[in-house]
This record gives sequence, structure tokens and C-alpha cells, in this order.
Amino acid sequence: MSERYSRSDRVSEAIRRELAKLIATELKDPRVGMISLTAVEITPDYAHAKVFYTTLAEGEALQQIHEGLQRASGFLRREIGKRVRIHTTPALHFVHDETLARADHLSRLIDKALNPDSPRSED
Repeated sequence: MSERYSRSDRVSEAIRRELAKLIATELKDPRVGMISLTAVEITPDYAHAKVFYTTLAEGEALQQIHEGLQRASGFLRREIGKRVRIHTTPALHFVHDETLARADHLSRLIDKALNPDSPRSED
């Protein structure tokens, strides 16, 4: 029977799930508001993990969220080490996931192309 997901995929998902819980319940930094973790990409040696997040914040607020996450990365890494059973706890690198913003922008462009008089097409 072939394995449906690799161990790396399972570990990445476990880290994403635990980080989401930690950020929502235990992170006290007021700069980090409502964010959603979209994915975690872990290196083959488990030394580093890119944590992708989305938020509705823009500009300075987005920068504040990123700084808050970077500042909390040590705490979050320690907590992940306690909760996820892996030999090496990866260093966490937070990356703003712009997929949703790009999808919205493309949707607006398509709407504008299909219906140039639509009020939503104003960009």
C-alpha cells in the first residue's frame, strides 16, 4: 500500500495546525491580529519552515503583523517543539501569502474585461 502523504507533509500540517492554535490562544502580541495560516513548507532536513499567512490588513498594519510574528518566532518554535514529535524543531520564517489578494485582483480584471461599465471594475 503506497503512502498517500509523505512524512514531511504530515509534519508540515501538524506544525500549521499547532501554530494556528498557539497564535489564536496564547500569543499576546497586540500587533498580531486576525491571521490565517495557509501553508507550511519545511526543508528536507527539518531545519527551517516557511509559514505562509494571510490577513485583511494592509500597509503599516501588515508590517506590524509581520514584525509581531517574527518577534514571537522563538516562543512559537519552543511550543511547537513541545507539541509536535520531531527530532529537530525548525526555525520559523513567516511569509505573507498574497495568493488571495492576487486572486481578487485577477477577478476584478476579468470582470472589467467582461463588463467595462460594472461598478466593481473600478481599480
